[in-house]
Amino acid sequence: MKDQKQLARDFLKLVIADKIDEAYQKYVDMKGKHHNVFFLAGFSELQKAMKDNGLQFPNKIFEIKNILNDNDLVAVHSHLRFKPEDKGMITIHLFRFKNNKIIEMWDCGQIIPEHSPNKDCPF
Repeated sequence: MKDQKQLARDFLKLVIADKIDEAYQKYVDMKGKHHNVFFLAGFSELQKAMKDNGLQFPNKIFEIKNILNDNDLVAVHSHLRFKPEDKGMITIHLFRFKNNKIIEMWDCGQIIPEHSPNKDCPF
């Protein structure tokens, strides 16, 4: 059986590959909830939004940087670019699991500025 970190990784990889229905069927308890403030409540609404995003940005690039696990919570820190030439954004997805399914999800992002004074940022 896969651990929760691997489940979160697999879910996000399917979403980026535009296999959203498969990702939700395998990894999401549709009775759960998400906390994305830009979309209506319910995983079915977030699933629809992810499909729309896939149509709008078919060539997005998603690179996982770190995955942390604490009991039933998994946090995924990643770099997302909607177009290859973009600097993109740093994203954090936080998943709560129950019975190896995502029952709750939060996500947030920080756009990478064109010119950052922080030379430690590798972007």
